[in-house]
This record gives sequence, C-alpha cells and structure tokens, in this order.
Amino acid sequence: MELISIIIPIYNVSKYLNRCVDSVVNQTYKNIEIIIVNDSSQGNCEEIAEKYKKIDDRVKYIKHEKNKGLFQARITGS
Repeated sequence: MELISIIIPIYNVSKYLNRCVDSVVNQTYKNIEIIIVNDSSQGNCEEIAEKYKKIDDRVKYIKHEKNKGLFQARITGS
C-alpha cells in the first residue's frame, strides 16, 4: 500500500478542527500521514493539533510563526 500524505492547513478553525482530523484519522485506508500546518492561528488550534500528534503517530504538526497564507501553508506541508 502506498503512503498517502494529507495536508490540513489551519487558520482559526478550532471550532471545526476536531471533526476534520477525526474524519481523516478514521479513514479505512490506514497508510497515511497527516500533516497539520498551523498558519499562526489564534485560539486553541495548537493544543488540538498537539493532542492528535500525541495519540496518533501518523500526525505531524508544523507551525508558522507568522501568517503566510493558505498557499504557503500547503507548500510547507508538502
């Protein structure tokens, strides 16, 4: 089975982040890596991403120190 990378760029989406990551983590295809790229979000997005990183070793977490935009967040994750 090939490894599939799923990049999740986040910016101020703490309200939706658990649902999004749960959806990806619970896929039937298990050979995936989940790359969460935090584009300098406000709120608790970082805590949520770190929680998933601790409970699932397929999750990688990257944080931009300043907002660079969606396009750059996607590039950072690739």
